[in-house]
Amino acid sequence: MVNALKGILIECDIPMKQFIVSINDQLPNAQKFIIYDLDDTHLFVQPHVADMLQNKVKDFLDKITYEKPA
Repeated sequence: MVNALKGILIECDIPMKQFIVSINDQLPNAQKFIIYDLDDTHLFVQPHVADMLQNKVKDFLDKITYEKPA
């Protein structure tokens, strides 16, 4: 018998993966969204967290990005 899970495959660099894992680790067990940690650059997550992750990653990147003053 085959088991199938619906989810989203995330491919990112190692630091971004660690950021996503840290978000997951801060949540209570009932709300954790990582289904499988596949390797150093891939995660398989629940599909309902896509928007939340995009917003948190965007906010994180905005905080660490430096723009030279004009």
